[in-house]
Amino acid sequence: MSMVSETKRNEETRAGGRRTVAGVVNSVETLEGAGFLVRRPFPKASFSEFDPFLLLDEMGPMELAPGEAKGAPDHPHRGFEPVTYLLSGDMEHKDSRGHSGRLRPGDVQWMTAGAGVIHSEMPAREFARHGGRMHGFQLWVNLPKLDKMTKPRYQEIPNSQIPKATSADGLVMVSVIAGEAMGAKAVIETRTPIIYLHYRIEPGGAAVQQVPAAYNAFAYVVDGEGLFGAEGERAGDGHMVLFAQDGDEVRIENPADAKATLEVLLIAGVPLNEPVARYGPFVMNTPAEIRQAIEDYRLGRMGAINS
Repeated sequence: MSMVSETKRNEETRAGGRRTVAGVVNSVETLEGAGFLVRRPFPKASFSEFDPFLLLDEMGPMELAPGEAKGAPDHPHRGFEPVTYLLSGDMEHKDSRGHSGRLRPGDVQWMTAGAGVIHSEMPAREFARHGGRMHGFQLWVNLPKLDKMTKPRYQEIPNSQIPKATSADGLVMVSVIAGEAMGAKAVIETRTPIIYLHYRIEPGGAAVQQVPAAYNAFAYVVDGEGLFGAEGERAGDGHMVLFAQDGDEVRIENPADAKATLEVLLIAGVPLNEPVARYGPFVMNTPAEIRQAIEDYRLGRMGAINS
């Protein structure tokens, strides 16, 4: 592309309020739960949080042999919202308040841990016995100070109830977990304004999503390689693309010469701008609140899961 046309393109995108890319973060591999492998763009030593988001883990994709599947046995949560989105596999979960459920491909569990629960996420028995493909995500959304000790709540939405939309040219499809996109509005309620979208973009397609300028926003590439932001920054599988707060529109493109569908999670939210104190599965505002959470857990005040 010539310097003249590149300059003209930049002027046009700025005029339209299109965000630029602030940086691209690589994922690292780590073990979680009973020993299953995840890819994690954050938190890590060089990048600890992206207010109001605390963690993003990609579980898989992996092909598991019979008896090979692992999960996350009994563990506590307090002060934030763990959000599980399953693309492949079959998971069962239960908690210390008597709640239990199951996640299948395309299902979402938006859990408000609030004051605290003991939670278990394990492969469904049949899946563990026979094996298969496992792939999913867990996102941790911070809770504002006023909601950290709220009563725990679950929103479990099956794939059939997740709103979806397709562009007029048929090249872009979106699943709307939180927020709105392409005329579809999420059924999940969030404590603070959140956008959580799963885009599937065919070669030659482009998604343009309204994201208020006040929101922190990022994209995570699930599969493929695409162009991001006003300048068309290239990023691929396992990359987290951070958008600058310099516009109210995000553009994601799958080049016409691409060989595969581009799959991307676009996630954004209003920053809380509050102190963050965290220790493992506890996220509060002060070290004293963390010490209290540890004591409550050790003394059994968060309950126990009945087997």
